Amino acid sequence: MYVCNCNGIREREVRAAIADGASRPADIFRHKGCQAQCAKCVCEMRQMIDESRQALAYAAE
Repeated sequence: MYVCNCNGIREREVRAAIADGASRPADIFRHKGCQAQCAKCVCEMRQMIDESRQALAYAAE
């Protein structure tokens, strides 16, 4: 599934960027070598980052 249609960034690519340390949408774009265009995807990227943080915090308990 595409998260960012403008840059063709798929969900698995966003998750890979997060796993590599991306902590904000700008980091994900940098990881893919592109920039935000319309920014409609930024909210979804933030949600994915938050979900990843919550999962890590839960696993650490």
